[in-house]
Amino acid sequence: MFGNERGAFTYWRVWEEARPYALPPERADSPLAGCPYDLRHACISRWLNAGVPIAEVARRVGNSPGVIRRRYHGCIDGHAEAANAKIAKALEEEGDTT
Repeated sequence: MFGNERGAFTYWRVWEEARPYALPPERADSPLAGCPYDLRHACISRWLNAGVPIAEVARRVGNSPGVIRRRYHGCIDGHAEAANAKIAKALEEEGDTT
């Protein structure tokens, strides 16, 4: 996970110490971002929902596009409408409006 158990322990200890500074007081004791991985997951989900291509997200986080697709397939919201609009525009530009 983090290279070795000691590294994982250090990472968790630092995160526990940083939580009160990183989160608003009313959320510091909540399950929000309960573990460091939650921050990574939130970031990846946000990028995907912003429309960043899966291949680019994968490159930035050090995973394969297949891993991102499998793990985050349910988090992408609202992209069907945008994709349909792009397809319709391309068809219209090509004169295919049937």
